[in-house]
Amino acid sequence: MEFRPRLQDKRWDVSKEVELLRKWEEEGLFEVKIDRNKPILVIDTPPPYPSGRPHIGGIAHYAQIDMVARYFRMRGYNVVFPFYADRNGLPVEVQVERTYGINMYEIPREKFLELCRKFLDEYEGEFVSIYRRWGGSFIYWRNGTDSEEYRRVTQETFIELWRRGLIYETSRPTLWCPRCRTALAEAEVEYKDEDSYLNYIKFRVKETGEDIIIATTRPELLPATVAVAFNPGDDRYRRLEGLHAIVPPLNQEVPILTHPSVKPDFGTGLEMISTFGDTRDLMVVNELRLPMKIIINPDGTLNEGAGKYRGLSVREARETIIRDLQEMGLIVKREPLRHTVPICWRCKTPIEIIITKEYFLKQLPFKDDLVKMVRNEMVIKPPEYAQTLIDWIKSLEFDWPISRRRYYGTEIPIWYCIDDEGNAKPIIPNPGKYYRPWRDEPPPEVKEQCPSGKLVGEDRVLDTWFDSSISWIYATGYTKPEIRVFEVAYPHSILRPQGYDIIRTWLYYSVVRAYLLYGKPPFKYVRISGMGLDEKGEAMHKSKGNIIDPMLPIEKYGADAARFWAAASAKLGSDYRYSEQLIRTGHDFAVKLWNIARFISSFPEVNDDYELTALDLMILAKMNDVARKAIEAYNEFDVYVPINLIYDFMWHVFADHYLEAVKSRAYNREGSFSEGQQRGAWFTLYKVLKTMLKLLAPIMPFVTDEIWRSLYGESIHRQLIEDPDPRFDNAEYLRLLEPFMEFNSAIWTYKNRAGLSLNEAIEGIVYAPEILKPLEAELRAMHKIRELRFGKPEGSNYETLDEKLGIYLVK
Repeated sequence: MEFRPRLQDKRWDVSKEVELLRKWEEEGLFEVKIDRNKPILVIDTPPPYPSGRPHIGGIAHYAQIDMVARYFRMRGYNVVFPFYADRNGLPVEVQVERTYGINMYEIPREKFLELCRKFLDEYEGEFVSIYRRWGGSFIYWRNGTDSEEYRRVTQETFIELWRRGLIYETSRPTLWCPRCRTALAEAEVEYKDEDSYLNYIKFRVKETGEDIIIATTRPELLPATVAVAFNPGDDRYRRLEGLHAIVPPLNQEVPILTHPSVKPDFGTGLEMISTFGDTRDLMVVNELRLPMKIIINPDGTLNEGAGKYRGLSVREARETIIRDLQEMGLIVKREPLRHTVPICWRCKTPIEIIITKEYFLKQLPFKDDLVKMVRNEMVIKPPEYAQTLIDWIKSLEFDWPISRRRYYGTEIPIWYCIDDEGNAKPIIPNPGKYYRPWRDEPPPEVKEQCPSGKLVGEDRVLDTWFDSSISWIYATGYTKPEIRVFEVAYPHSILRPQGYDIIRTWLYYSVVRAYLLYGKPPFKYVRISGMGLDEKGEAMHKSKGNIIDPMLPIEKYGADAARFWAAASAKLGSDYRYSEQLIRTGHDFAVKLWNIARFISSFPEVNDDYELTALDLMILAKMNDVARKAIEAYNEFDVYVPINLIYDFMWHVFADHYLEAVKSRAYNREGSFSEGQQRGAWFTLYKVLKTMLKLLAPIMPFVTDEIWRSLYGESIHRQLIEDPDPRFDNAEYLRLLEPFMEFNSAIWTYKNRAGLSLNEAIEGIVYAPEILKPLEAELRAMHKIRELRFGKPEGSNYETLDEKLGIYLVK
């Protein structure tokens, strides 16, 4: 019989990836066609924010999600895997302002919105193109979070929560970004270390005339100081309680009080309480019912409450007040200090606390219920991140401020009816439409509720997380009749994949919104991944110059190789470092797979009249072991375990050992084996190849599909990954594998040491352990052993090849 490989190309060519992408598109391979008889998995894909060209760490995260989607399709699921962009909120506004050198408040609103859309369209198209080239099998929804379709649903949820009395408007101290001129939620505050000074300043006690020293990093808030406090256990200052301090440089009189939050070992143990330096000040002011004196305007300048410092920025006021205090002889000393300051998560401007009128969503009354829901009704992988979410919920101190004084976002759907006295009554329209109150005519049901006929539309927008936190609704095809599976999928068939960096934002806000809307979690499963880092283990940032373009390794090694790295570089939940070496390993593995498949394609595929030898049963048992562990890991949304299992098995077990051992029987040129045993080799070769190709296809979809199409004429991605065949579960034969490989290594080492090629015969008698006796025929043929015996030779005239295993040579 003549054996010619059906795989014609001698080597895997990565240029085939582009052709396969075209075929997948033409075949509609990943279009969603719901079969109600199949289970459903909705993947609530993180909608990326298209604010610039993505780096490789971000694309690798999306590649991992694609691997999960591909696996569950091949397990027979209806997989709804949409991709769309998160296009609302501050990031694009900040980018547009910087790019064009403008301030959004200084140009017409419509013009600014147009610039934002144009900016987003450019970067979104680039992201989609890159992700598709990486093998993304998503369905692309061009209607992102700024579409009328999405914003309508956001407004519907607002209206529902309003009608339930869960949204209210009030004036209260709010975390505020002077740069973005908007309120921030707790989750939108980041922290950075900053070099500053701890300034020791003289205050005067009114009643005694003595000086007291107070240390502060924020002298610009001296005009807003409303009290001086010390710890009630600090005996140094007990005499001062109930007296009054004169605060420089404006000389306002404030009470001296005690409060347990004051740290006796910070500065002098005396602290000024201002409105507001931080959330601790806010707590003390509220608890002690102190007056509020807000001196910082929304734009970050000081107001009339700051006296002669009015109009200065915070930084200018700080420098000016220090200079004035020095001239007055009131600065005792200044100590350099590196401390942590809160900043806006988008523009990185230090935040302030000012009093504004905002809309709030109630969340504090439900903290205990949310914790119970996370613990009892959600499955978070890895499980330790459930505690991260729980800790965040417990730490919340405020209701969620959901109104923003920005432009590019979902408008708050409210009109105000102005009566003859100038009072404004909010009126909510009916759900079902997208409303822009700042420019649209009020709907009839709103007009009917306003006797005066004077209606003014709300011009604020909703927090971007108010939009993003309903992505799990949108992902179910909620607005798309041909796909809609919300009623059957929510919440038990929805997966949320995301990074740990947005647990306190995207994950938390989704949880609270689902609870308030439905009394259930937003999804059953959460897959938490780490961050993509550079080769030194540092986060990628433009400012560092360490951004790695996601297309560089694709052009050099192919998408399969890059996806191999994305899967193999770190365990689920851990950070993953960029590694060109690991990408190169992925490329080499694709080449190895092609070579393995090409060798196997030389033989006919058979499914009957075969006889399996111990060697076959051994490798089939190992195949089952690998398949079972890979499937178990995939079912847990883990791709790290499968890729490492498959790589090690296919390269270091199947190729290095089984293929070398089975060649003589597969060809059977000398007729040493029966026809049934030869057919057993053919059956086993194809059985292992097909099983492993299907298990590998979710991670390396290109090379596996090209091999499958070449051999079977259809796409591997339409095949099913089945549970391991229990016929091949055999612990007895599996026990042969390790000693079999150790025996091979010992013989190869001996031949290398003796200057023999692997095809040269070994003269003399080789002794092997009894456990390998079932493999006798194949071991002799594989290693060209003239005589093979089992046990240990008598006497002492022998060479030890492996003392531990018991392999000896008698010449």
